[in-house]
Amino acid sequence: MRCQRISRRELLRTLGISSAALPWIGMLPSLGFARQSLRKRRIVIVFSPNGVVPESFWPKEPGENAEFPAILKPLEPFRDQTLILDGVDNRVGGDGDDHMRGMSCLLTAIELFPGNIQGGGNTPAGWPRGLSIDQEIANFLQSGPATQTRFGSLEFGVLVPNRADVWTRMVYTGPNRPVAPISDPYRMFKKLYSGSADQELLTGVMDSVVEDLHSVRKVISAEDRHLLDDHLEWVAQTEKRIATQRDDRSIETPTLNFDIGRDEAAMPRLSELQQDLLVSSFRNDLARIATLQYTNSVGNARMKFLGIEEGHHELSHDPDQKTESVEKLVKINTWYCQQISDLAQRLADTPEPDGNGTLLDNTTIIWTNELGKGNNHTLNGIPFVLVGGGCGFRMGRTLKFDHLPHNRLWISLAHSMGHEIATFGNPRLSRGGVVEELF
Repeated sequence: MRCQRISRRELLRTLGISSAALPWIGMLPSLGFARQSLRKRRIVIVFSPNGVVPESFWPKEPGENAEFPAILKPLEPFRDQTLILDGVDNRVGGDGDDHMRGMSCLLTAIELFPGNIQGGGNTPAGWPRGLSIDQEIANFLQSGPATQTRFGSLEFGVLVPNRADVWTRMVYTGPNRPVAPISDPYRMFKKLYSGSADQELLTGVMDSVVEDLHSVRKVISAEDRHLLDDHLEWVAQTEKRIATQRDDRSIETPTLNFDIGRDEAAMPRLSELQQDLLVSSFRNDLARIATLQYTNSVGNARMKFLGIEEGHHELSHDPDQKTESVEKLVKINTWYCQQISDLAQRLADTPEPDGNGTLLDNTTIIWTNELGKGNNHTLNGIPFVLVGGGCGFRMGRTLKFDHLPHNRLWISLAHSMGHEIATFGNPRLSRGGVVEELF
C-alpha cells in the first residue's frame, strides 16, 4: 500500500487546529515534529533597475568557491553568507512591455490586467492580477501571534518618482492594489516613531490561539504539556504587549540628520538614511518584511557622484561594443552592490535584542532587478543575489539553473518562512514547487 505524504500543517488541520496556533503546536515533539526555534526571521527585497552587465556580474562557474566578478566584489566580506542564483527567469508573459512586466511581475509572478498604460512596445496593460510575495509572507506572519509586528511590512524608496504606474511599483497587496514606497526618510521616520500608527492587532486572535492550544492537550504527551504551558505563558505575555503597545518606552528611536537634498546628488546619503531606518525598524521589531527600491524601472538617475553624466537607462541601451558605456554600467551596478554590502554590514553590526546572534544572522537580503540585461530587455537571467541567514537557504554558493521560473523561488522563500504554499502567482509557472537545491 502506497503511503501519501502529508505536511505538518495538513496534519494539524485535520485535528481542527486553526492556522494561528500552528507556530506553537508545531514545536511539540510528541506530535512527531522537530522542535523549531522561535528566532525572528526577516526578509529585505532590494531593487535596482535596468539589468546588469552579465560578464561582470555572474561567476564563471557554479559552486562554493566561484570568484566574484567586478560588480559583486563589494560582497566579498560576506562570501560565506551569499547565495547567487544564475538562470532564474521571469517567464510571466501577456500584456505590457518588458520593463513593465519586469517591474510589476517581479514580486507578483503573475500577468498584468489588460489596461491603457502603453509602454515602449507590445500591448498596453494595467496593474498585476495578484499580490506580491512580500505581502503574501507578511500576511502569513501577521496571522500568527508570535510573529505579529506593528507594521506587516515596510516599503522604503530612494529617488522613486512621485507617480503611480507599473514602472514605479513592485509591491502589491492584491490585484490592482499597488503600494507606494516612501522615498523621504523624514516621512518614514515619522511613520515609524511618531506613535500614531494603527496597531491592527486584535486580541480575538489570541483568544482563538488559547482555545486551540487547550484542545491539543488530547493528543500530546504529559511531557509536552509542560511545553504547552510555556506557550500559553508566551500568549499571555503577547496579549499584554498588544494591550500596551502604544507605550513606546522600549523603542530605541534613532537620531538622524535629515537636512539633505532629495535630488540625485543626495542619492548616497538618502540610501544611508533609509538603510539606517530599515535596520532600526528591525532592531525594534516594528516589521520583519521590508522592501528597498532604488529609483524605478527605466530609472534614469544621473549618478554624477560617480563621475557619470549620462542617465542610467540611456546607458543601458548602448551596444556591448561601446566599451565606455559598459564601464560606466559596471560602475553603477558596483555602487548598487556596495549598497547591499553596506546594508549587510549594518545588520551584522547590530546584535539581536534577545542575544540570538546579529540581525544579519536572522535576515535575508534579496537583491534583484527588472531585467537580466538592459540593451536587449531580456527577462531571462534575472539577477537574484541573497545575503544573510534569515530564510535558512544554504549560503556560500553560486547555483546555476536552466531557466527556472522565478515563481518557484518565491514558493521556496515562503516555505523557508514557514508558509507552505503550493503555488504562487501563475499556477502554471509554479509547477515543481519548492526548489530543493536552495536548502
